[in-house]
Amino acid sequence: MPSQYHTCLLIDDNYIDNFVTRKILESGHFAENIIVIQSAPEALSVLADGTVKPDVIFLDIRMPQMSGFEFLKAYEQLAIDKEHTKIFMLSSSLDPTDMNNSLSNRYVTQYVHKPLTHEALEELST
Repeated sequence: MPSQYHTCLLIDDNYIDNFVTRKILESGHFAENIIVIQSAPEALSVLADGTVKPDVIFLDIRMPQMSGFEFLKAYEQLAIDKEHTKIFMLSSSLDPTDMNNSLSNRYVTQYVHKPLTHEALEELST
């Protein structure tokens, strides 16, 4: 089964969440390449220097050093092609403010609750 996307970037500081999300993405043939980065500043660095050119980004909201929302502000300033990249906020937050802030950001395609499931992944693929 061919993958839907070429490169998926997962930005989340939680090792267990990354493990689960990666397994779901792999078994769902979501992307050919799945890159996991555990800090938003490091993710911004590889995006800025062109090391990683993702079709899809899964972004956690609550992370040390830099939150997902802070990442989005810095991402906006990057001189890279953003038109062909979908960003999915992947969070365990049930705070409606987090969901509203995510969905009101022009770069965010959808808000997805953790843990990622095959059913949620199928919905993203449609």
